[in-house]
Amino acid sequence: MTKEKNTSNQPTLGADILDDLLADPFGNDDETVTKVKSEDSSSRVKLIDVIPEENRQKAYQLAEQIDPSNHQAMISYGTPAQSKLLNFSHAMLDHVQRKDVGEVGSILGELMQKFNEVNPDDLKHEKQGFFSKIFGKLSGSVHEVLSQYQKVGAQIDRISVKLERSKNLLLSDIVMLDKLYESNKEYFHALNIYIAAGELKLEEMREQSIPDLKKKAESSQDQMKVQEVNDLVQFAERLDKRLYDLKLSREITIQSAPQIRLIQNTNQAL
Repeated sequence: MTKEKNTSNQPTLGADILDDLLADPFGNDDETVTKVKSEDSSSRVKLIDVIPEENRQKAYQLAEQIDPSNHQAMISYGTPAQSKLLNFSHAMLDHVQRKDVGEVGSILGELMQKFNEVNPDDLKHEKQGFFSKIFGKLSGSVHEVLSQYQKVGAQIDRISVKLERSKNLLLSDIVMLDKLYESNKEYFHALNIYIAAGELKLEEMREQSIPDLKKKAESSQDQMKVQEVNDLVQFAERLDKRLYDLKLSREITIQSAPQIRLIQNTNQAL
């Protein structure tokens, strides 16, 4: 389906979804966090440099909200978007499982079967024998064929009603899937903002905060300063694991996009 771009200054539905997903970055509900291995931190292009400009500023603002002293907040960082993505994925899976596109194929098969039950050649005069013509049986045969045509025609009419109903359902599904695609795209952008913000904070901690705190601890010989360094290092490790978890969630959106389009294309073809 062709979608027109919104060139006005009015906020779009996608912007509303994105703002909602970013409104509560650390979440208020207790969530079970999946434990995963830390991602290989090999050199790569920074996400903050490739996300859209309008999302880049949101990532910088979100990075400033990450407080290393709030350990509980880090456990639930990004979970609002993850939870909504999970619900979205379940809804999409449920739709696919309930969708029986085979019904359309069955109706079309039934239609072709009805067409095959009649043969136009039966109306041709040459199909009738010489004696049949003499004794006037041609008229009777024609009436029988026409009666059969009328019977099949009525059955085809009923099948056409089924096809029309199925077509309307497919058309409504195409519109619904288009909305699902846009929602999935907004989850992708939201997760990218969470990840980019986390990467910014992680880089700042590893390159500046932790080294600076280490120097202060070494110069002061204060054991409490040493513990503060350890706490900061552990926080950075937890943040790194949360980023890996968020990237796994982002992978769901990447895989969902072509799946949604595939279902749409199937519906359009039917």
